[in-house]
Amino acid sequence: MMMPQHLLFLLPMAAAFNPHHSFIGSPVVPSSNGLYQSTLTMDMETASLDPVTRYNVEKTLKGIHLEHPTMALKEAEAVHGMPWKSSIDKDVEGDLLYMKFWEWQMSFMEEHLTDLKVQPCHNGETDFSHNVNTEKKARIVNLCASSKEYRKIRMTYYDAGDNTQVFNAVWYPDPQSNLPVLGIDLLAFNRKKYLAIVDFQPIHEEESDHAATYEDLLEPIKEKYESLKGRMSSKFYDETQFFSQQMLFARFDDENVVHDDLFPAFKSYVETHVDLVKSTKPNPSDVKMVLERQKEYDTYSAERDPATGLFAAMYGADWANSFVHDFLFSMSEQSDSVAPPMAFMGGPPGGNGAAPGGRRP
Repeated sequence: MMMPQHLLFLLPMAAAFNPHHSFIGSPVVPSSNGLYQSTLTMDMETASLDPVTRYNVEKTLKGIHLEHPTMALKEAEAVHGMPWKSSIDKDVEGDLLYMKFWEWQMSFMEEHLTDLKVQPCHNGETDFSHNVNTEKKARIVNLCASSKEYRKIRMTYYDAGDNTQVFNAVWYPDPQSNLPVLGIDLLAFNRKKYLAIVDFQPIHEEESDHAATYEDLLEPIKEKYESLKGRMSSKFYDETQFFSQQMLFARFDDENVVHDDLFPAFKSYVETHVDLVKSTKPNPSDVKMVLERQKEYDTYSAERDPATGLFAAMYGADWANSFVHDFLFSMSEQSDSVAPPMAFMGGPPGGNGAAPGGRRP
């Protein structure tokens, strides 16, 4: 694959930070529909590349058709049959519990985000877009996108029948907008126990250190839903870190809460976050600081995410470790320490051991 001439100037700069990656001749992973996505963007997310350099190169690469056309969001979604209409477990009847959250978010992104583009779900070696364990009746699908407003939006749906249903999404604002990350974790176990967290996750200790305040925007939404005003256990973490005072938190056993309260509240939080990002004036001088905070956010989360153990048992240790560090928290720096089993799909636990991806150290 030939590198466009106007990108050649980036090679010396990138090589200085990342001597283990080669841009010319980077592997290309084919998708099942015959289209291709370059690994260049994922190369930019390796920890060995300084965050500001990575961000500048990503901005240059966005929108450039290197050799093959870029897939549209709906086209990328359809590669693995999404939105799924039934569970991998054929004994389960009816719609998947959180699929309407996925579908609504997809439509909202397409309608309201500018210059929306699909980003690769691989690290040049491992494909994270889909995995399945037929014997254990479990499958996972992942999608990643970017836009003018957001550096990265990742989405995950995990279907293991009635045993486990998960919808997880994290929205990272473009670093020119010094704003909180939007984190979403919705989980169901055995159709008896449910846990939900939706929050504007601060990247600073003080709300006022962000480019705009936001808790006043969330408070009237949260006040509408008594079922979403729960408190996290303090056994494993300090809920004042990486959580806002207006976090939606619910641990419940009545599935009606999902449809009656959680779905409309989720939509309102997503809409409010996008409105906040769009209404905040970008400040290029904030880029380095914000990227460093997002990197800390990813590193802290990856170190504590037991998805490695969960998916190692389901899909193999190599895939699981790469999934956590190269997709869920793709700016994270890996350490030799063993992560404690603190959550599912990211961060410290809420009740029943789950919380949204990404936390402040």
